[in-house]
Amino acid sequence: MTDSSRTLGEMFSCFEREAFRLETLDDYSKSGGVAAYQAFLAGEEQPADYRNADWVTTVRDIARAGKRIYRVHILSRPLTPYLRFELGWGYRRNAAAGEEFFILDTTEKPNPLPDAPDFWLFDGATVAAMAYDGAGKYLGADVREDAGEFRAYRDVALADAVPFTEWWAEFGA
Repeated sequence: MTDSSRTLGEMFSCFEREAFRLETLDDYSKSGGVAAYQAFLAGEEQPADYRNADWVTTVRDIARAGKRIYRVHILSRPLTPYLRFELGWGYRRNAAAGEEFFILDTTEKPNPLPDAPDFWLFDGATVAAMAYDGAGKYLGADVREDAGEFRAYRDVALADAVPFTEWWAEFGA
């Protein structure tokens, strides 16, 4: 149930300190960057429109304003083709713009958040719970103010996660 009239897109322009994202899926391939993903699979160069996507500008503007934008991705190895794309192209591109990434690798340990949904948490107060179909297509977000459970998910994820650059140096393709 939505108890906020704000949309997910609006949240990126009105949060004050930090935006945190928890990613739990192995495939978001139907949610954006589809042409770039196809180029990645074909062994082609990153398309210019992917390198310079609106999201990169959003991240850069957030970072320049002194706000923090960061995420944890829960995953296990071996990586799916989509995760190789997302981490190898997307994370590295977004990190250059100012976004921070962490990996919670559950390959050799149980997932501490097996039932956590994907979400964005803004200033620890407002959450946008994300919905996806089984093929990785984004269906929408439920923006609401009851964020306590999501703060707990964030804290558990961060406690077990390692910085992306560290993880990528050891396990990246």
